[in-house]
Amino acid sequence: MENTKALRTWLDDFKLEHPLVIAGPCSAETEEQVLAIAHELKDSDVSIYRAGIWKPRTRPGGFEGVGTIGLKWLQKAKAETGLLMATEVANAAHVKLALEHDIDVLWIGARTTVNPFAVQEIADALAGTDKIVLVKNPVNPDLALWLGGVERLYNANIKKLGVIHRGFSTYEKTKYRNIPEWQLAIELQNKFPDLPLICDPSHITGKRDMIQEVSQQALDLNYDGLIIETHTDPDNAWSDAAQQVTPTVLKQIFKSLRVRKETDQAHDYNQKMASLRVNIDEIDTKLLETLGKRMKISDQIGELKKEKNVAVLQNKRWNEILGKMILEGEQKGLSEEFILRIFKAIHQESISHQEKVINN
Repeated sequence: MENTKALRTWLDDFKLEHPLVIAGPCSAETEEQVLAIAHELKDSDVSIYRAGIWKPRTRPGGFEGVGTIGLKWLQKAKAETGLLMATEVANAAHVKLALEHDIDVLWIGARTTVNPFAVQEIADALAGTDKIVLVKNPVNPDLALWLGGVERLYNANIKKLGVIHRGFSTYEKTKYRNIPEWQLAIELQNKFPDLPLICDPSHITGKRDMIQEVSQQALDLNYDGLIIETHTDPDNAWSDAAQQVTPTVLKQIFKSLRVRKETDQAHDYNQKMASLRVNIDEIDTKLLETLGKRMKISDQIGELKKEKNVAVLQNKRWNEILGKMILEGEQKGLSEEFILRIFKAIHQESISHQEKVINN
């Protein structure tokens, strides 16, 4: 993508003194519900009202959205509150209907982003429009696939673009509904710093009591905004009840969040930071040296297994290592989640080294 600075223009047009906030129910349920929530949010920091009209579900039989009638409710909510309206689109037919009802912001969901054919269909249907289009990360942690979706829209001459980080699916049991994989979003920021990045703490956490924590983490990482599911009666919501907050709680979250400065020009800050970064660099170098030594031992283990015709993978040994490292990691203030990710990566590299030795 060229001239990516132009991508930020639509966000700057809001002239906000705080991060962009998109809020509203997971699903539009009734006209009364849509209007009630919109009126509760109109005098807050919310700039864009979100509501799902079409709800792609993993299995059939669940609530799949009210459909086109909900777009009329969003039109009415916009007329009464002045908020911009946003909804998810999954195909060209959705785009056509959203445009006919003058929806301001369209987002592409995680299940759609994984399908380049579907994204291209949406891009073709949107070609030449001036709508804001946001692309959620794909279900799996694939940065190329995520950026590919953005590029398809950009190539269709859609310049008001942004991305939504909603976390990634995993079979592992974690405290998140979808693990954040913050490093992936940071890598995206580094590649395209002018592409607005919005965090979806509702889908990352799946739990309303974690929304504030993850929202703050996103702001600490210089995200441009938040999209938070909000409902006047979340416990009885027709979809994703556990992750929605009330408008009152949302306003409390706003008050508790701290927007960080990108940097500080004070001499003592820069002096101390430079010193600490030197220490970090030295430790990182030692880490690489230690890992290199570990892999050389893995090569020797591979040679021994090759000589004795022993299988590479030894599950009992691996589980012993993992259990021990989790316990030792906790004593050093390291989370179990972090230890699992680090040592699984180390284990996989060790297996690769041994396989290379055995197969040569």
